[in-house]
Amino acid sequence: MPRRRPPDEPLRDDEPCYVISIASRLVGLHQQTLRYYERAGLIRPHRTSGNIRMYSNADIHRIRQAQRLIEELGVNLAGVEVVLRMSDQLRTLQAELDEVKAELDTIRRTRLPAPAVDSEGRPAR
Repeated sequence: MPRRRPPDEPLRDDEPCYVISIASRLVGLHQQTLRYYERAGLIRPHRTSGNIRMYSNADIHRIRQAQRLIEELGVNLAGVEVVLRMSDQLRTLQAELDEVKAELDTIRRTRLPAPAVDSEGRPAR
């Protein structure tokens, strides 16, 4: 059983919180369209033990991205899937890069002496 979130704890972006009727109103699409997007693999809403779809804020954001691609740029569903998948991969790679940079900064701080500076903060000669 999932842990209960304390009332004062902020909602995580990936935490399921909207049933399909609310999600469809939030994005301005019919519930059938959301089901179609799920069948097409564009979104993967959480399912409760009773098999009810629950959408997170991240799901809502992803649906809105798909809407923009379709309505404003004329991208078809296959193209939307490719763009969203690449966007996910980019986010994953960026997170990995950020971790490596943080590790490198830690190594540099702990292993390298601070550069010598004069009284005005310029590199010493």
